[in-house]
Amino acid sequence: MEQARVLIAIVLSFLVFFLWNFFVGPKKPAVAPHEKEISKVTNQAPATPTPQRAAPAGEKVQPEKVESTIKPVQSPPTAETDAKTISVNTPFYKIKIDEKGAVVSSYILKEYRAEATKDSPLKELIEKEVPNNILRMSLQENSVPDLNRAVFTCSEKKENIEVGTTPREIVFSWASASNVVVEKRYRFDPQSYLIGLTIVFKNGSSQEINDSLVIELAGESKSTGRGYAFEGPSGLVDGKLEQIKSKKIEDGKVFTGLINWVAIEDRYFMKSLIPAQPESAEMRLELKDDNILINQIVMPKETLAPGGQKTYAYDVFFGPKSLRVLSKMGHELKRAIHFGMFDFIAKPCLWFMNFIYGIIPNYGIAIIILTVLTKVLLWPLGSKSYKSMNAMKRLQPLMAEIREKYKNDKKLMNQELMGLYKTYKINPMGGCLPMVLQIPVFFALYRMLYQAIELRHAPFFLWINDLSAPDRLFHFDFSIPFMQPPYGIPVLTLVMGATMLLQQKMSPPPGDPTQAKMMMFMPLIFTVIFINFSSGLVLYWLVNNILSISQQYYIQKKNA
Repeated sequence: MEQARVLIAIVLSFLVFFLWNFFVGPKKPAVAPHEKEISKVTNQAPATPTPQRAAPAGEKVQPEKVESTIKPVQSPPTAETDAKTISVNTPFYKIKIDEKGAVVSSYILKEYRAEATKDSPLKELIEKEVPNNILRMSLQENSVPDLNRAVFTCSEKKENIEVGTTPREIVFSWASASNVVVEKRYRFDPQSYLIGLTIVFKNGSSQEINDSLVIELAGESKSTGRGYAFEGPSGLVDGKLEQIKSKKIEDGKVFTGLINWVAIEDRYFMKSLIPAQPESAEMRLELKDDNILINQIVMPKETLAPGGQKTYAYDVFFGPKSLRVLSKMGHELKRAIHFGMFDFIAKPCLWFMNFIYGIIPNYGIAIIILTVLTKVLLWPLGSKSYKSMNAMKRLQPLMAEIREKYKNDKKLMNQELMGLYKTYKINPMGGCLPMVLQIPVFFALYRMLYQAIELRHAPFFLWINDLSAPDRLFHFDFSIPFMQPPYGIPVLTLVMGATMLLQQKMSPPPGDPTQAKMMMFMPLIFTVIFINFSSGLVLYWLVNNILSISQQYYIQKKNA
């Protein structure tokens, strides 16, 4: 039983860091066919926009309608050199839309920076490798030739547009040689991250169009295989969150059902396309050149008769994976924030951490208070564990005598040890079982602290200016074994390792000398593991160790 206790302790320790993704990692996606289709074809003449009225005080101003300037049979511009880039500036972001495809080529967030330094440039969400694939539109069977290479014409003459107080709509139009007119209408709200996107097809040709609209998002594959937080394509399909890691994507993988939204996520940000109403459609995934992710919405095939018009309405969200922000956006976007199997524990902890930050504006202090509260709630379990460990420690001399006396008869030795436990009413597993019950809380806090955007570039004190980055005092020009750059002194991690060593010495040693040596190496192993963890995680573990040592010391003195 003594060996079993040590073995369980070792297994639980490594489980926390190396096997946790089996519990909290993204689940294997399943493709569920959905037979329900919604037809929205309307054969009608294009509606004539009415002038925008002045809104009464307190009423939200609607985006102004901009009438298309496309003539019934206008030759589309084809020279790419004639295409211009429209820049739209709002209080939340600055976006650039290229007339070549009317796609988003740049999206800069104004409230976030690329690095933690004050002179760092603002955060750009569009990677250099994928500037021409964001909100690219096509028809699956290419029934309108040259649409994939279309150069649109913007309704605005100016290339720089300010959206300061009222919503604004900008229309990009293109007409095919057969007089099929396509419009992409972007609506910008100065009070929200949400961008309206309306796509209009007007069939001025003599042939019907029978095809499926495809709109795609793209992003750089950032999967590291570590599984600490989800990064990759995702979607809410038939009410189920689908998150597929890049390394598990199969080209042409399809999820069919009622789609609330599709997205491409990284650790802290997401790009998402949202039907105005949940649509029966497909989410189709591709991985190009092993590093470019494509996530598409493929609409059901529909027929547009000559003279008919078809409108598709969407919202676009490019921004932070903040629970507060996503909750305001609606469309079930907040479900993109998922902390794994113990999400139901992690989200209240995130709420409480933000609540503390609202009172004391320092996330490092908020983590400390959160850790203290967690320890208080788990105090009874910890006390039970430490009492059992303390009782085992008092029995060490008697256990040593039994091992020496029956060292040549393992069976009889175990029988005598069990008799000793029974006499003193001690459960040899009593020190481990309460720890097992605390594992869900650890997993929840671990995942939340790693993934919460609130900790990104959040300073603590002195040299710790980013709780989402590893702790480094000074920066060295030479590499250090096991350490990822930047190289420096991991002060918090070293102190954490020292507290683990102290805690190890306070615990009853295993009877087997070999096992005792193995256990003494555990603080060193954990120190090496934590050396590249974010300082917010290390701070949580350090404070938890200090509280555990205090509780263990108190229990030992009380029961001495």
